[in-house]
Amino acid sequence: MNRLLKIDNIHSLERFLPSTYYSFMVHNLPHVRMVDIDGKPVVYREAESEGMILLREETIRRMKEARVEKGNPVEVAKVAAIQAIKRTPDIIPFCHPIKITSVDVSHHFNEKSVIFTVKVGARDQTGVEMEALTGLSVALLTVWDMVKMYEKDESGNYPGTKIHDIRVKYKVKKSPR
Repeated sequence: MNRLLKIDNIHSLERFLPSTYYSFMVHNLPHVRMVDIDGKPVVYREAESEGMILLREETIRRMKEARVEKGNPVEVAKVAAIQAIKRTPDIIPFCHPIKITSVDVSHHFNEKSVIFTVKVGARDQTGVEMEALTGLSVALLTVWDMVKMYEKDESGNYPGTKIHDIRVKYKVKKSPR
């Protein structure tokens, strides 16, 4: 006996279908679409994002003294951020592939945190905020992955580790001259 499933909205569909079917169905629903940017001019665009990861003081010390078993978390995080920026349209369904012209990933330490800043530039028809946020998020996750052995408590959890304050600091759109 076939049963029809009534789907009220796109989010309820996700519960019932495996991710591959969900992805296929999303692209075939009339109310879900990628925005048309064809009529927009190509201009310089820039966005800077910032966020931090809260860590134990001992973990911060290990990072500063190059005593992290997996290597230098900050430098690996910078590479991961750049890779993620280039892959943003593969991660976020309706982001347009854009021509990235520059990426700058920087960091600084506080007593209990590492703060990353990711700046992305492009000459394209749409902004780079999502690329900056994606790169930032992956940088912070990479640090977590590389230092998690130092952050776990006795039960294997991370009671003090926290990624937070992820935001777009600014965005720029310069008109053609």
